[in-house]
Amino acid sequence: MLGVPAPSFPAPASQQRASSSGRNKVPLKPGRSLMDWIRLTKSGKDLTGLRGRLLEVTEKELAKHNRKEDCWMCIRGLVYNVTPYMEYHPGGEEELMKAAGADGTDLFDQVHRWVNYESMLKECLVGKMANKLIPSVKEIHSSVKKNEKLINGVFSTPNTCDKSARAVSPRYDWFQTEADVTVVIYVKQKDITSESVIVDLEDGVLRIEVILNEYTYLLHIELSHEVDNDSSVHIAGAVGKIEVKLKKMNSNTWRDLGNPLGCHNTLMKKTERELFFRKCKLVSVAEITYNTKVFCLQLPQGTHLQVPVGHHVYLKHSIKGTEIIRPYTPITHYLEPCVEETSQNSSGSVYLMIKIYPSGVLTPQIDSLQIGEFVCMSNPDGTFQTSQLLGVTDLFLLAAGTGFTPMVKVINFSLRTVPCLRKCKLLFFNKTEDDILWREKVEELELMDKRFSAEFILSEPSDGWNGKFGRISLQLLSEIVTRPPGEFKPFMCICGPRPFTEEGVRCVQELGYLKEEIHAFTG
Repeated sequence: MLGVPAPSFPAPASQQRASSSGRNKVPLKPGRSLMDWIRLTKSGKDLTGLRGRLLEVTEKELAKHNRKEDCWMCIRGLVYNVTPYMEYHPGGEEELMKAAGADGTDLFDQVHRWVNYESMLKECLVGKMANKLIPSVKEIHSSVKKNEKLINGVFSTPNTCDKSARAVSPRYDWFQTEADVTVVIYVKQKDITSESVIVDLEDGVLRIEVILNEYTYLLHIELSHEVDNDSSVHIAGAVGKIEVKLKKMNSNTWRDLGNPLGCHNTLMKKTERELFFRKCKLVSVAEITYNTKVFCLQLPQGTHLQVPVGHHVYLKHSIKGTEIIRPYTPITHYLEPCVEETSQNSSGSVYLMIKIYPSGVLTPQIDSLQIGEFVCMSNPDGTFQTSQLLGVTDLFLLAAGTGFTPMVKVINFSLRTVPCLRKCKLLFFNKTEDDILWREKVEELELMDKRFSAEFILSEPSDGWNGKFGRISLQLLSEIVTRPPGEFKPFMCICGPRPFTEEGVRCVQELGYLKEEIHAFTG
């Protein structure tokens, strides 16, 4: 039988909810939802037309299958017959046809890299490309042999096939006392913060990932001796030094740190690094509206993770054997800026405000979780940078529905840390009054901080509604978010369903806002 590489999650750099690029969703026919697709893949129907055979496919053979009625596509060296998936694809048939009979890896990475295509399309697998073996990320970037030992940073020069990365290349070492072992990472980036360092320590395996702008550096080691699951992280940003202290279970002297694991001591672009998930415990659920709840997830004891402002995480759950992954933007459990963000992160909790769709694929599963049960959560992802808010005097936030979630941290951060901010205005679009999330907290913040104001705009108002109503439009926005005079610096954040976001960007650009003054969270 043809040897097909074992499935691995695709390199995750989805900018979903984090940039202005992405795909457009199209209306699907009845019976063509994701759950319908999952049911079809479990039906036993031959979706490849090959009766279980796996082929080695030449480029010439692949090119023959370039029609909607007969469409093959290559992703990372594996060839799929996507013909039966055409009507189920949320991005529409035209999007798939762009890679018909060709290598669609680049197209896939541009628009939905976070999707687990190996799981979604496993019943459509035709085979692999002949004479075009594409090594995995681990094969490209990890040259440390499994039987080699790591002694005091002997492998301290990171493996990287990206020449431009050498300028930011970190190095590491370790030392020990009778009670502790400390791993030290030296980076050339002097503004490193705690949000840039993610530590996972579980079952004797230490994983440290450091985010360095568009790059990510990884240490991944099976420790040679037992340590306590708790660890401490100290960051000296001014000198670019990171210390992770581990507590020994006994006072033995370590001869080496341990065995290097996959992708250990590698530096690569964030877009090439596989997503890492850990199991998080559900510790509380709070009802916000009739269809929206806040889920509090407790990080494992050995995890140090802080989600940056405007970034999201992915939740993963297996449904009928298919891994479903969706992005959600964590919030703080408060709006007021009087509490330091780090105090919440120190508790090891992540708060997710999630709208439950009865006919959805993942949200009913999340809603059915009991307190104490677990769900897999990824490392943070996103492109928003708080440096975009430096010097901003007038901040406008356009949100629709759960597009409010990234605005929570933006509001908190801006009111707390942007000294020249004179105005922070939230335009919150919803269908009805019952759909307004955290209305009381928003109104309380208006009373607490004179810089903050909010406007609720409803598309389906009741007869007694006295506020603004309608949908996002140039006319409506021109009344509220006119560009301030030249001596002031404005910035605009927009988040909601894609049509809302795209229309918002178009309108504010017509109102004179520059591209660099707009950040669109798309999803």
